[in-house]
Amino acid sequence: MSAVRLILTAGQASEYDQANALIEVFSANYNLADKEYDSDAFILAIRSAGAEPVIPPGKGRLQPRSYDRELYREGNRVDRLFQKLQQFRRVATRYERLGYNYLGMLQLTASLIWLA
Repeated sequence: MSAVRLILTAGQASEYDQANALIEVFSANYNLADKEYDSDAFILAIRSAGAEPVIPPGKGRLQPRSYDRELYREGNRVDRLFQKLQQFRRVATRYERLGYNYLGMLQLTASLIWLA
């Protein structure tokens, strides 16, 4: 597994704002996400893209949806990728002052992890 797309956001910005941008160009059978992404709008966006959402229902959902628990467990690969990225000192401490330089370093590091 490798990173397909990385989007850099401001430190105080929510990751949820970029969720649609992460899925809009790619075609996939399934889209895995944490329960923080459990919103009707995002579920609809995934389904309209022709994929099946694999997102556990959030605590605030009145009628919990079903999801594939076995497939959701594969999502830990994303967490492991971020752990591997943090092993690179330049990424972990963010030496680059400009966002596009840091994003370039993230992409280079993710490529190195993918090639290893």
